[in-house]
Amino acid sequence: MGSSLVNFCFPQLSFLQRMSLSHMENMPLGHSSPQGAQRPSWKQWLLYSTVIVLLLLCSFSALIFTFLPLKTAQGPCVAKFGPLPSKWQMPSPEPSCVNKTADWRLKILQNGLYLIYGQVAPNTAYKGRAPFEVQLRKNEDPIQALTNNSTIQNVGGAYEFHAGDVIDLIFNAEHQILKNKTYWGIFLLANSHFIS
Repeated sequence: MGSSLVNFCFPQLSFLQRMSLSHMENMPLGHSSPQGAQRPSWKQWLLYSTVIVLLLLCSFSALIFTFLPLKTAQGPCVAKFGPLPSKWQMPSPEPSCVNKTADWRLKILQNGLYLIYGQVAPNTAYKGRAPFEVQLRKNEDPIQALTNNSTIQNVGGAYEFHAGDVIDLIFNAEHQILKNKTYWGIFLLANSHFIS
């Protein structure tokens, strides 16, 4: 039947050409490569592609960290205030990156990238008129505000500060928080050369 189909479709072909075409009709379609040769499966291609992408990412990361204008801090520069009755806690000698100016407030002495961390515990028994609000501020401008007075909340993040910046944690009313469960701290992650 295969050769009659070839004769019908291609009557002008010679006998040898028809023989080679009829031979091709009987070949299985799934094997385009010689028998015994294995083609990589899609899983192998996925594995190879993933390895190549990871190598490129590692190379790119190495270049970024090589040319990044940040320098890690020389010594530990950390300070923590609270929970009360404790006050500012600083390693001895005092860090060169911050200076405590008052309770809940400090002054930045060194340009850099800082991590602020903390916890605010609201006083759920507080029935005063002032709405609950706790603010983490930089130079009296809020950089984070907390308004949920039903649960303990975390405060902080990574921030770039300049020498002279004043950072503080303030409350609408002193009795809105449980000071024996509320604290905040700061840690110098890296000095930066590009900050003037």
